[in-house]
Amino acid sequence: MGRLWFFIREAFRALRRNAAPSLAAIVTTIVTVILLGVLIPVLQTAQAKSDEVRSSLELRVAVFDDATKAEIASLREDLAVIPNVSSVGFVSKAEALRELKADLEDDTLTAQLNSNPLPANFVVKADDAANLDAIRQAITPPGPSGEPQPISPVIESVFDRSEERGEIEQVTGALRIVLLVITGLLLIASLMLIGNTIRLSIYTRRREVEVMRLVGATRWFIRWPFMIEGVLVGFVGGAVAILILWLGKVTIVDPLSDTFALVAAQDQTTLSFPLLVAILFASAVLVSALGSGVTLRRFLRV
Repeated sequence: MGRLWFFIREAFRALRRNAAPSLAAIVTTIVTVILLGVLIPVLQTAQAKSDEVRSSLELRVAVFDDATKAEIASLREDLAVIPNVSSVGFVSKAEALRELKADLEDDTLTAQLNSNPLPANFVVKADDAANLDAIRQAITPPGPSGEPQPISPVIESVFDRSEERGEIEQVTGALRIVLLVITGLLLIASLMLIGNTIRLSIYTRRREVEVMRLVGATRWFIRWPFMIEGVLVGFVGGAVAILILWLGKVTIVDPLSDTFALVAAQDQTTLSFPLLVAILFASAVLVSALGSGVTLRRFLRV
């Protein structure tokens, strides 16, 4: 225990004697943690909204008006057993008209209708938007003549927003790649930035390390104060950064979440704010401590 307190005192003494490099390391940790604390929720929210848009893509299987209840029930069973189909819902003619009225802000067009021209239809959702084409082919496979032939005679047509679906598939696919690249680059840059700052701090004290080695101090006897110093730098930097993130959440994010759905979506992400700050704080302390220990190795070769 006495040796531990000695190491802690040495770490505080080193922080006071090398205020400028230590402050630089703390500021670097603060900036890095804030960047990660802002970017990770943004990436999570963007990914969640992307998945939500993709999950809303669907196929509509319209049926003839004279289809019987038995034929409709049989078709429902046939659609449900198609591979990659996650759910099958039925929309009556009246419900289809209500959907149209809800989609149209101006009800002038629907008010002029003397009858309901919309067909009853099944809403077929896929387990993944990329499987919609395969499901369509299963619903209308090639017949003897080679032309698409529906699996049931009561099927009038199969339709979806194919142009919109293609654009959404392209955008969400590109978004996933961009988000992964940005996340990877930021993590690498953050580790390098913190590591270089700690390396600069230790470089200014290399003579002190060399003298300690020459007088017979063991490697771990020299390393422990530096690692404790790294823990302190990470602790202070992480604590200040988390305080700033919390203030930003309370004063900016939470008030905007009542107005903007995209901002509110961050509350439904898998990584909650308390868990996020806990991970960021632990990472800041761990990276600073390991950075000090690893960087010190080259100066221990005397």
